[in-house]
Amino acid sequence: MVFVSTLISLLVGLPLGIILTITREDGLKPARYVYSILDWIINILRSLPFVILMLLVFPLSKFIVGKTIGTTASIVPLSVSAAPFVARLMEGYLVDIDKGLIEAAKAMGSTNFQIVTKVMIPEALPSIINGITMTIINIIGYSAMAGLIGGGGLGEVANRYGYQRNQYDVLLVAVLIIIIIVQIVQFIGNTWAKSINKK
Repeated sequence: MVFVSTLISLLVGLPLGIILTITREDGLKPARYVYSILDWIINILRSLPFVILMLLVFPLSKFIVGKTIGTTASIVPLSVSAAPFVARLMEGYLVDIDKGLIEAAKAMGSTNFQIVTKVMIPEALPSIINGITMTIINIIGYSAMAGLIGGGGLGEVANRYGYQRNQYDVLLVAVLIIIIIVQIVQFIGNTWAKSINKK
């Protein structure tokens, strides 16, 4: 559930972040209306608490996977929630790149596509990796919340077998597993980002 949701959110969020960066007023190809529409949609989706968003996209889950509860159904709201987060992170990382590098690439005759793929993304890669790490951790947290309303995973185990049955040892184990997973993800992300930085 977490892996698929992360993959979908990256496939949607990363291109959106690039489009936001390019179409900004100071971007490579300013397009005020495109930027304003995307900015508005992303802000709305990011402002919704996950549980409310999950309830709102139940019809979409039903349409795509044929059901509204279970691990598979949870992938839809998890992806819808995480993709705008990824897009905004990506925009922030790309905007922070040294403008001198971009101007130098333009002076050498690089196209916008080449500037994005050969200059901006490589320069922002360590930050992007950190953003991916944060996204995975957020999705792990959201998936635990999804478990409270039938989304499956450790959240459902903690709620159904731990909290509802007063088996606090089960609840504690589920929480500890989530903490361990988050720590492992953070360690891998930090190590990966540092290795890219050294290069």
